[in-house]
Amino acid sequence: MIVSKLFRTLSALAFAAICTPLLAQAPAAKPAAAPAAAAASEAPRVQFKTSMGNITVELDPKAAPTSVANFLRYVDDKHYDGTIFHRVIGSFMIQGGGFMPSMREKETRPPIKLESGNGLSNVRGTIAMARTNVPDSATAQFFINVVDNLRLDKAQASDGNGYAVFGRVIEGMDTVDKIRAVQTTTRGFYQNVPETPVVIESARRVK
Repeated sequence: MIVSKLFRTLSALAFAAICTPLLAQAPAAKPAAAPAAAAASEAPRVQFKTSMGNITVELDPKAAPTSVANFLRYVDDKHYDGTIFHRVIGSFMIQGGGFMPSMREKETRPPIKLESGNGLSNVRGTIAMARTNVPDSATAQFFINVVDNLRLDKAQASDGNGYAVFGRVIEGMDTVDKIRAVQTTTRGFYQNVPETPVVIESARRVK
């Protein structure tokens, strides 16, 4: 049985010190052409209503136009509604956007081009695209950094690629901290899964 490629989003090269090594990943599909970028002068905001409270993120289309446009397409398609934060590591990050409470993985559009060299850093409270150990493999899944994870920046990443930040939490870090503190377990192949599902009830633009 093939383990989900995006479930183990951050490569063993990036942080073997805090995660178990990744299994070999299947090759990712060729990245699709970049979606039309949001206007650089705008700062779109998206609110996640979760079963543990709300989180509002402000996106940076100037620094990460492809990632922001891709994320907003999933928001507008209501892709995230009913999904869960399926991977929670309290000393590291919370990851979501790809699995239903049953651990069924949702279908996605083709992957996008990695934008990790955009000047944004994986510091606490930032939101970044999840991917496999193939650089151009991000689709719908994202993670929120709960501590400063500078080793995930392109400049410091051991794989030379890093992870693309595309926004930051502006409201609801208390909710993020509640989520990071939940008890986790292993479900089949999947580690660090909250024992009680943390559900993203909806994700909507608020600006």
